[in-house]
Amino acid sequence: MATVDECRAALEKLATRLAENAAAAREKLDFDRSLACRVTDLNVAFHGQLQGGQISGLTEGDDPRAKIKLTSTSDDLVALVNGELNVMQAWTSGRIKIDAGVFDLLKLRKLL
Repeated sequence: MATVDECRAALEKLATRLAENAAAAREKLDFDRSLACRVTDLNVAFHGQLQGGQISGLTEGDDPRAKIKLTSTSDDLVALVNGELNVMQAWTSGRIKIDAGVFDLLKLRKLL
């Protein structure tokens, strides 16, 4: 089982990767959504803002009003960010849950 610090590091790594692609993403998308990531086996959550292709304000704690919600185990979260777990396969098999509108899901695919 991954630790809370490893999950935080994985989300920060994802934020860095998105920031590196932000200029291209801004040209493709006008996307501003609150997001939350719930890590079930650690009983911890993180939230922030996805804006202009970047994640900002990433902090510990849940945001029940978030427009995009990801729920996974700690190991699956780390594996997703490290590219060891395919998002679509994990989602369709039920290993992760993504709660978002259909149009938001389509936009997310363009970012990742």
